[in-house]
Amino acid sequence: MFHVASKDGVSVAVHELAGTIDLPPLLISHATGFHAHCYMPIARALGHRFRVLALDFHGHGETAPVPNWSIDWTHFGDDATAVSEVLAPNGGLVGFGHSMGAAALMMAAHRRPNLFSKLVVFEPIAHIPGQFDLPDDEMRRLPIIAGALRRRSRFPSFEAAYHHYQAKLPMSLMVDEVLRNYVDYGFHSIVDEDDLPAIELRCTPAAEAGIFMRGRDNGVWALLSEIFTPVVVVGGHVEEMQPSAETEAIANQLPNGEYLLLEHQSHFGPFSHPDQVASIIDQHC
Repeated sequence: MFHVASKDGVSVAVHELAGTIDLPPLLISHATGFHAHCYMPIARALGHRFRVLALDFHGHGETAPVPNWSIDWTHFGDDATAVSEVLAPNGGLVGFGHSMGAAALMMAAHRRPNLFSKLVVFEPIAHIPGQFDLPDDEMRRLPIIAGALRRRSRFPSFEAAYHHYQAKLPMSLMVDEVLRNYVDYGFHSIVDEDDLPAIELRCTPAAEAGIFMRGRDNGVWALLSEIFTPVVVVGGHVEEMQPSAETEAIANQLPNGEYLLLEHQSHFGPFSHPDQVASIIDQHC
């Protein structure tokens, strides 16, 4: 692991997941509430062709939030741009992004037109204007935000957390390695109020919900027509009020966009079907 300086004093953790330093780099950019190591099966499957690296965004994994951080999606674009410029100072980087991480890579591609040679993005967050034009109290009742607010953030042990998530949707959709990594790298050890050992989520439920709330006006949709990087936009089964409902429209808005539908997958596709997602990256990059 190494760190890259981003804006506002953020020190972004970057992890070497697979491949060797002599191979061309590929950057993986994670979804809200997750972290780099959730994509280890995808990275390993691509390690024969790429030096696969992944970052932890501000407030996730090993990238600690700065004090009094105000959630703003442009900060994720800052993190993605800073890391990408270090990995490929002359441009030509390959990137894979999932959900929020996909949006961040597209922000970076808009800022630096030659930074990426190809992007593969899985259900990026780039809402059609007016799609989520709801009052805050209604937004908080949306399943994805309500679920984040209810998320249990503390467990007595890593094993207890793993077994808890193993029995609950949507985490139960994850293949075992992804779920194990989500717990092992997504929690840190603490001593609770009773002086007992425990573990706690690095990305707090409040932060996760806040990121989802601000996603409705992240501004990415307005950038799409000016992103000329070739982008493969992958979507799962189309569901109303889910990112999959906008995925084809996002691809159509991009000058060099291509839409790929995976009817049997959900928004958790990179976690439930990592080998298939890796194969798509391999074929298109």
